[in-house]
Amino acid sequence: MSIKKMTFLVCFLSLSFGFAQNETLFNEATELYNKGEYSAAIENYEQILDNGEHSASLYFNLGNCHYKLNSIGPSIYYYEKALLLSPNNEEIKNNLRFAQNMRLDAIEEMPKTELSRIYNSIVGMFSSDQWAYLAIALVFLFVLAYMAYYFLRPADQKRAAFITSMLSLTLCVVCVLLAYLNHQQYKRDAPAIVFAKEVSVNSEPNTNSNTVFTIHEGTKVNILDELDDWRRIRIADGQTGWLLGDNIKSLKDF
Repeated sequence: MSIKKMTFLVCFLSLSFGFAQNETLFNEATELYNKGEYSAAIENYEQILDNGEHSASLYFNLGNCHYKLNSIGPSIYYYEKALLLSPNNEEIKNNLRFAQNMRLDAIEEMPKTELSRIYNSIVGMFSSDQWAYLAIALVFLFVLAYMAYYFLRPADQKRAAFITSMLSLTLCVVCVLLAYLNHQQYKRDAPAIVFAKEVSVNSEPNTNSNTVFTIHEGTKVNILDELDDWRRIRIADGQTGWLLGDNIKSLKDF
């Protein structure tokens, strides 16, 4: 057997073993959760994360375990991560709302224009990958419809095939644009969750500066800038300030 074939076989067997191990860990964690052994279930789920697997269902289950243990910060953190991977999942959104009700901070979001809400709703309907997959599917539909237009003889069928091909091509371009806009928005945002029970947000990145406001565990912030161990953050109502980075945990650390 050649070296290339042996290398491929070793890689294939390693991947197969890894998938099987993760599936076993996931099933065991689910059984532990159903028995009320939430801490043990968390250990299994975290081991899957250590193996390099990330999925909405995995983060959702971790959020459920922490919620059962009344761990506000971690439960919101994992629900938010699950939502990043599956933005339209109503079950995740519902459980996230329950977890958010446990927070001490009730921060009102800055008002948005109707146009801004519509834009965010459309762009955020799917993730950038999902928009891209939809675009690929529409490309295939375009090719099939165009082939049908080329081979069909009846005029009405040719017309229907032509309209379908042009429509699918137009929608494909729209999906590519939405995938790009979603990806740009994803890169601009740097959301994080507060893990400290209470943290003071300062006007400058040093301990001698004035406290601007105080936030608590589970509050979602957006990281605007970094300086050594300090992070400049903005909260939902638009207030900004500096806090030490070890008080928060980034949501995009996949």
